Amino acid sequence: MIKKIIFILFLLGLLAYFSASLIVKAAECDDKAGQEKVACLENKVNDLKGQTKTLSSQISIMDSQINLTQARIEANKGQILDLTLDIDTATKKINTLSDSLNRITGILLNRIVATYEAGNVQPLEILLSAHNASNLLTRLNYLRIAQAHDKRLIYDVQQAKNDYTNQKDIYEAKKKKIESLKLQLEAYSKSLEQQKIAKQQLLIATQADEATYQQLLAQARAERAVVFGGGIDSYLRDVNQGDTIGFIASRSVSPGCSLGAHLHFEVQKDGSIQNPNNYLKSANFSYDYGSDSYSYYGTINPSGDFTWPLNEPIIITQGYGSHGFAQNFYSGGVHTGIDMDSSSPTVKAVKSGKLYGGS
Repeated sequence: MIKKIIFILFLLGLLAYFSASLIVKAAECDDKAGQEKVACLENKVNDLKGQTKTLSSQISIMDSQINLTQARIEANKGQILDLTLDIDTATKKINTLSDSLNRITGILLNRIVATYEAGNVQPLEILLSAHNASNLLTRLNYLRIAQAHDKRLIYDVQQAKNDYTNQKDIYEAKKKKIESLKLQLEAYSKSLEQQKIAKQQLLIATQADEATYQQLLAQARAERAVVFGGGIDSYLRDVNQGDTIGFIASRSVSPGCSLGAHLHFEVQKDGSIQNPNNYLKSANFSYDYGSDSYSYYGTINPSGDFTWPLNEPIIITQGYGSHGFAQNFYSGGVHTGIDMDSSSPTVKAVKSGKLYGGS
């Protein structure tokens, strides 16, 4: 099978900015707690995702996801507290069992020493040394009691050892569980912060205006339509790496759905979307947004050997992957390429091959 790698370039525009605040409460879940509240909020998020995509519905989803993450954090903290109490109980049991084991083992060792010093007593010796029948019966009874006591001591030592081992296992298991929950808590807390930023960035990007939201949504859908066959692809010519293949449109002539000029760079291999970071080599680049928006518009980490389609320094306007903006506007919640700009509008071929034009 011949493998085909397709580099998709779109000259599109990117984003306006805005601010506002919307609050949507999951009131029906407020009377629940712990895992029950988590399950309730998960169902609410899934229900909201099935609604028509509007700005208000998207905000409702984001608020519900924030509430869900907060509920997960509270449930997680509750589990950690319960396990901490269990560990405290297990520690006390271990200390008690350790003392008991030491005491019983000491008694058993003393009995073993006493038995060894006394030697093996033969029945004939007991019979000959007895003064009378009553004395003989008493001695035999003492012997049976001593043997039974020794057996009981051996059993008690073994049982104490088993109990001690079990409590140690419980202690170690709960310790590992707490460590896992703490890592999970850290991830939930980070996710919560990113979700709050994503909501604020959405409000900034749409100016809390439904028309602006729908415009951005239409832009994202138009971009996807060209990539996945909604547009028309036409063969233009063969090109060599570094050849000029186009120009980024200026604001005055950029596509109607655009609010700013940029280049969308995407890689497909055998019809499958690839991570463009694995193809583009390291370059001199900066972001068109601050570090507080990295989780919303994404970041890049180029590690390949292809030259970039634009002249350096590159300005990144949106990264590849499932970042906040992609989750708000792209089907499947994934931005399938890297959006970029440069001081020069010239677009160059990153690899020799056949050039197609799409619409």
